Amino acid sequence: MTKAELVNTISNKLGTEKNETQKVIEAFMQEIRTSMYNGDNVYLRGFGSFIIKTRAAKTGRNISKNIAIEIPAHNIPAFKPSKTFVEKIKVKVPVTQLTKEKI
Repeated sequence: MTKAELVNTISNKLGTEKNETQKVIEAFMQEIRTSMYNGDNVYLRGFGSFIIKTRAAKTGRNISKNIAIEIPAHNIPAFKPSKTFVEKIKVKVPVTQLTKEKI
């Protein structure tokens, strides 16, 4: 589902204008980004958490030059679904439904 499809679906369910729904979704995403830029995690009970994970420093390889490079420690954003969300996905989505074309 794309952002446009999400806007259409929510707009139809709530009976609101698409441009108003899009503004709400954009504001929601911006607040999550702003919180994470400030180093805060975002917890949405029953849905999941947007968290900041720290990746340790490691040695990588530049294969074109065949030299080792040091990749410094860095933070990345991640999403961790809630237990109830994961359980519902396990029950409601058949394993055979996910194909490489969809991913």
